[in-house]
This record gives sequence, C-alpha cells and structure tokens, in this order.
Amino acid sequence: MITDLLLPLGLAFIMFAMGLALKPADFALVFTRPKAMALGLVSQMVALPALALAVVGVFDLPADFAVGLIILAACPGGITSNLLTHLAGGATALAVSLTAITSVVGALSVPLVVNFALMHVGGQGAPVDLPVAKMTLGVFAVATLPLIIAMGINARWPHVAARLEKAARHLATALFAFIVVGAFASQWRTMMDHAADVLPPALALNVAAMLAALVLARLGRLSGKERLALVLETGLQNGALGIFVAATLLQSPAMMVPSIVYALAMNVTALAVIVAARLAAMKKGGVSPAFSQK
Repeated sequence: MITDLLLPLGLAFIMFAMGLALKPADFALVFTRPKAMALGLVSQMVALPALALAVVGVFDLPADFAVGLIILAACPGGITSNLLTHLAGGATALAVSLTAITSVVGALSVPLVVNFALMHVGGQGAPVDLPVAKMTLGVFAVATLPLIIAMGINARWPHVAARLEKAARHLATALFAFIVVGAFASQWRTMMDHAADVLPPALALNVAAMLAALVLARLGRLSGKERLALVLETGLQNGALGIFVAATLLQSPAMMVPSIVYALAMNVTALAVIVAARLAAMKKGGVSPAFSQK
C-alpha cells in the first residue's frame, strides 16, 4: 500500500510543493552565473554517481545495496536542500536553480544511471528487465510533471502560489519524514541485520560528495556563499525519489535501504556544515575559512 500508492502520491506532492517556489527566472543563473551552475551540475550529476561507483567497489557491497546506493546518487537535490542552504548562509538562488534544473533533467538522467547500475553492478550477467522508457515515464510522472505544473501555477497565478507554498512546504517536509520513517520501519529487520554493511558506505559517499563539491568550487574560484550552496546541494539528495525508484519501479525493498540510511546520515552531516558555517560567520563576520573567497 505505502509503496504502490502513498509513496508515489507523497513524492508527487513533495515535488509539487518545491515547484510552487520556482519560476522561470530561477533558470536564468545558467546564463548569468554559468561557471557556478556548470560546476554544480558536474558535481551533482557526474561526480556523485561516479563516487557512488567507487564507494560500492571499495566496500564490496552486496549487489542490491550497491545498486540502491547508486540509485540514491542519481537522484537530484532534496526538498530541504534550498532551505538548509539559506540557513547556512549560502547562495540560495544558486541552490534553487540547481534544484530546478536537476529535478527536470532527472526524468532522463535517473533512469540512465540506474540502468547502468543494474547492468554493471547488480545484473551479474542477467538481462535487465527495465526499459529506460518505463523508468523515465515513472520518474517524470511523479517527480518532474508535478514540479512543472506547480511552476506553471506560480508563473500564471503567483499570489495563489505564494499562499500555497508555505503550507505546502511544511506538509512536504512532513511527508518526506513520513516516507523515510515508514520505509525505515518496513525494513527494520534488514536495516538491523545489515547496518554495518550500509551505513559506512552511505556516510562515506555523503562526506566524499560534499568534499568533492568543495574542491570543485574552490578550483573554480567561486564565492564562499556559492561554495556552501554547492556542498549542500551535492550532499543532500532526494531520498524519497530513491525509495520510490527502488521500491515501486524496481520492486526491490533491499535496494531502498541505502536511500533510507543516506537520508538519515545526510541530515547529520548537513547540520554539522550549517553549524560550522554559522559559528564561523558569528565569530568572523563571514563564512567559515573552507568557504571563504581566499
């Protein structure tokens, strides 16, 4: 019931709530800040899946967990990434733009990465019974389409979208927590039996992703606020989408375990980044040294 009906509906509402705060102008940073956007997209859509492949190789994960971790890495930024970027003092506009673009592109990128993972990590030589078109339609229907509809409402009736957005965001955050907790409860036994297998690689991927984003941002000489936005956008993934792909589209409860674990771990590391950035800002009147422009 939860994976067949409530999970798709909950994810669709989460993406709808996200779209209410987006507008076509949010895509303008592609042209006004092309370097920051390019580095953000490379960090999130190329480096993160590549790191996931490296992590599953290093930790020698069982096939289902390995594919599940790569599924999570393929998913775009989560519902809370923009809010947490704002709380940390990062470049919120950049975070919003990255979320918007990756959420739209995800209808194509997620199925491609997941099919690659199934063939090269979880297939073990067996044929992959999951056409890219089927998964593309599924991701588009529950993730991209609600986002586009909400953006259309915001463009046509901004006052209506503004009234709906605050309440919708709170409800979407609660739904995200419900999805993660519900999935956690349904897989409690598997989680406990394989915690030592899944938690270390999930945490390693999360930390490595944020460090990679920071390195790319520093090499690209981005501002401190932009660096902070890239770190959080790369580290905070859409765990609800990962759970949906694994549980609903692939019908594999084991594959959704890494998304559950990652969703829990990423909030801890994100909180550490936010606290560090805010404390540094209070002490020095700016962002932490890691995110400074020097």
